[in-house]
Amino acid sequence: MTQHTPSPNNLNKAPSTPEAQQDPRAILVDNLSVQFQTSEHTVSAVKNLSFSVKRGETLAIVGESGSGKSVTSLALMRLVEQGGGKITQGSILFNHDGKTLDLVKANSSTMRTIRGADIAMIFQEPMTSLNPVFPVGEQIAESIRLHQKKDRATARAEALKMLERVRIPEAKNVLDRYPHQLSGGMRQRVMIAMALSCRPSLLIADEPTTALDVTIQSQNFTAYP
Repeated sequence: MTQHTPSPNNLNKAPSTPEAQQDPRAILVDNLSVQFQTSEHTVSAVKNLSFSVKRGETLAIVGESGSGKSVTSLALMRLVEQGGGKITQGSILFNHDGKTLDLVKANSSTMRTIRGADIAMIFQEPMTSLNPVFPVGEQIAESIRLHQKKDRATARAEALKMLERVRIPEAKNVLDRYPHQLSGGMRQRVMIAMALSCRPSLLIADEPTTALDVTIQSQNFTAYP
């Protein structure tokens, strides 16, 4: 994926300025490049990509298979390194608690705090993203306990509300089911519920309906609040 636009104004302003606190942009990506090193050569998956997303705004990244859409999503979450990728240049400026934070330079501890709580992602295939040995309700509740510091009972009640919010029928029963006991569409809604559970300021959806039939795709689009 290759794209380059002129750097937006105030890109390099220092953190904690009044301008940062008033900036309507949730995230600003500038000149981002990601590479993968194979045994034979270097693959440039993303090259010179720049864009910004305002609060309340929806941005769609469109491209053919293999063009770098998923890699871009993983780079924003700083998960691309786990797949052997490397951010070779650029910045990912995220407006976090009134401060401008460059996620490219953020350490692993900071990213663990941000993932799920401030930036959440819905992956293409929920079966590989959900833990097969825990009920889905417990997985949603764990995220709530971790990021919102809720007790176990409160987190479970919040998890139930989230399942109801994404229109899962008989949500109370679904809480105690395991991923393999749910249909593909239901698992995807669970992933949506989990992503929304901590009310992130940025939600990344990486082709969340790819593996679903047309009818289920339509139903899942209505699950987004």
